[in-house]
Amino acid sequence: MLGSPVSHSLSPVLHTAAYAALGLTWWRYEPIECDEAGLPGLLDRCGPDWAGLSLTMPLKRTVLPLLDRIEPLVTEVGGANTVVFAAAQRLGYNTDVPGMVRALAEHGVEAGRAASGSGSAGPALILGGGATACAALAALRDLGERSAAVAVRDPARARGLLAAADRLGVAVTLRPLESSSLTGARLIISTVPAGAADFAAQIFAQLVPVPSLVFDVVYHPWPTALAAAARKAGAAVVGGFDLLLYQAALQVELMTGRPAPVDEMRQAGLAELTRRAGAPAR
Repeated sequence: MLGSPVSHSLSPVLHTAAYAALGLTWWRYEPIECDEAGLPGLLDRCGPDWAGLSLTMPLKRTVLPLLDRIEPLVTEVGGANTVVFAAAQRLGYNTDVPGMVRALAEHGVEAGRAASGSGSAGPALILGGGATACAALAALRDLGERSAAVAVRDPARARGLLAAADRLGVAVTLRPLESSSLTGARLIISTVPAGAADFAAQIFAQLVPVPSLVFDVVYHPWPTALAAAARKAGAAVVGGFDLLLYQAALQVELMTGRPAPVDEMRQAGLAELTRRAGAPAR
């Protein structure tokens, strides 16, 4: 698992549980602190005993020119969160998008119906404009959306997102990342870090109509202020743990060639989150 920072990641728990359930007792999955400058050298040091890598920020876009082949979805989204080493090549994949689609499907959001029972013609709204927001756009596209609103702090830094939207065929309207951006949204996907969407929580109950579903990609601490406010107002809530679990399951399948033991991964992840919730602050 590569990224910066990365020590907090739950991914090692999920992957290690998968390897144990699959009987791959000699496999290891570890967090490695790696920034953009260190990525080329680290990739060069990955020999034949390496099966693959998971990538988090800020590496999902940086890795692209360092890969030999990428799946079409990576090109569309503009980012890869998975590298698989095969036949002396580096292959790039994006499991965030199908992970989001599966997480949403489990909460009643199906293709052609982006917000079950919303009763509102308002847009789907994404908070944030980074790599995860691009993945959210692709997930919405796969669910039948052809347009979305995106709330960003600095429109000048949204060029990557707008380029991804163009490749995906999704029309995007930029909004400021503030309370007024939530007006009329029927579905909200928050891709910003923990605490950055607290402004939305403060006014959530005042929204008319109330969005029918909120997907917050943060998984710890949980619930976030936004998730708690949404649940209190009667909205369906999807948490970041679901996304993390399903994208990790797809990574396991890509790296091992075997079906992922999702139940065992879920149990291990939830147990670790419970442990962290009870651990004393450092």
